[in-house]
This record gives sequence, structure tokens and C-alpha cells, in this order.
Amino acid sequence: MTRIALLSDTHGWLDAKILSLQSHCDEWWHAGDLGSMDIARTLSDLRPLKAVYGNIDDQEIREAFPERMVFTCEKMVVCMVHIGGYPSRYAPGIKQWLKEKQADLFICGHSHILKIQYDTSLPCMHINPGACGRQGWHSVRTVVQLTIHEKELLKAEIIELGSRGG
Repeated sequence: MTRIALLSDTHGWLDAKILSLQSHCDEWWHAGDLGSMDIARTLSDLRPLKAVYGNIDDQEIREAFPERMVFTCEKMVVCMVHIGGYPSRYAPGIKQWLKEKQADLFICGHSHILKIQYDTSLPCMHINPGACGRQGWHSVRTVVQLTIHEKELLKAEIIELGSRGG
């Protein structure tokens, strides 16, 4: 069983509440717009970090992390990219990529909209954890905690960190 703290859109600011999640996770996954390599270093010092770069990330982050990532967690094929859209409104090329990789789980960020939705046409679970930074138009900062066992997503728990300004 693997427990993941799924983040996106920190935009250079890391809430101390996120760090307290380390005792409840085996890995951090970050779906882009880290905003600072300091965030990547802080997270990776505590737990293994899988991350992709986002549209606001600088060259240092782009050299450290890929735009797209495909990996296996337990027995699930996971595809992660920052700008990906969602079922019925995927970004160009994303649905084909998910089909080719036979994704079981698709992770993206960018929209700052928390969304957990199953796409029966692939079939694949889509998760956007919303945004956990202070920049953007979202009103509540969120993280999603996942629990995966073999090829099953056992839990996707939404953690609210407070208002964007707080």
C-alpha cells in the first residue's frame, strides 16, 4: 500500500500544514507550478518526490523535472502533466497520450480547480488536486491524499488548508 500527498500550484509558497502531512504519506507528487526549487528540495528531503514542471516554472525547475511523467505506483500506471484538462475537455494530445500509455490514473494541475472524475471512455481516473499556493483565483487551498494498493485507488481524501490569503 502506498500513501501519496498530491499537490499542485504551490507558486513558490509552501504551507507548513503540508509538511505535517509527511507522517501520513510515503511520497509527494507535485503536478507543476512549483514556483521554486526550494519547495522541491524541502519536499524531497522529507519523502520521495515525483514532479512535473508547470507553465510558471523557471529553467532550473524545467531542467530538474519533466513536462510529462509516466510511472507505476503499485500496479497502477500513472500519467502526470501540469496542463492536461479533464474528461470531455482534455488539452490537445492528452487523451491520445493516456490511451497510448494505458493510464489507470491521470494527474494534472494548472486550473486551480479541484476535480476527481472517472473517465469511462479510457477508462482512467482523473485527479486535479486544486491549488495549495496563495496565488491564483481559487478561494480554498487544497491537497489530495491518495492511498493506492496494487491496481486500486482505495482512497482520495481532500485536505483543505484554509483560504488562499491565509
